[in-house]
Amino acid sequence: MKKFIMILIMATLATTFINLAQSKAEEHREILHVGLKIGVNYSNVWDSEGEDFVANSAFGLVFGGFVSIPIWKYVGFQPGLLFSQKGFEGSGKILGGDYRLTRTTNYIAIPLLATLRPIKEITIVAGPQYSYLVKQTDVFENALTTVEQEQEFENDNIRNNTLSFLIGLDVNMDQLVFGTRLGWDLHQNHGDGNSHTPRYRNSWVQFTVGYRFQ
Repeated sequence: MKKFIMILIMATLATTFINLAQSKAEEHREILHVGLKIGVNYSNVWDSEGEDFVANSAFGLVFGGFVSIPIWKYVGFQPGLLFSQKGFEGSGKILGGDYRLTRTTNYIAIPLLATLRPIKEITIVAGPQYSYLVKQTDVFENALTTVEQEQEFENDNIRNNTLSFLIGLDVNMDQLVFGTRLGWDLHQNHGDGNSHTPRYRNSWVQFTVGYRFQ
């Protein structure tokens, strides 16, 4: 009888220990997530040659999808596919009159970000982003007229490809992800395949809210 009671106690303790270990394993287990996000870019351009250039920042729409791929408990990879609007508002004088120029650029962007997740609720991200310029809209206004010009770009024109760098932070709340990114252009490729640093480069802050499917 005593042996039976001891076996029962040991079996109960072993079952409890196994259940606790499994619970801890589930708590720390990293899985692949697919998600959608939407938000805004607050962007501007800056003059890489350091000359006088003043422009006001403008808001643009950003939305798309992302995949969170775990590599290790704290480290992972997060590629994405986004529609991303950038632009600026500038003003000045021409022939003695004031003018205003508003430029909106639409990109298809592919961020390729490394992730560091020190705690469950926080993910730090950083890495390159490849962007393809799909459409550019310029609106020129002065006292006499308003002129709007749209230019669409063909997929085989590689001179509209831009490489940027992103760094940011995600706050994870169950299936919701609140993200912020800081980004700036590094260079763009021209038609001959050479790398060129454009004089005027985009810089932006991005705020998004996302939903991770489980």
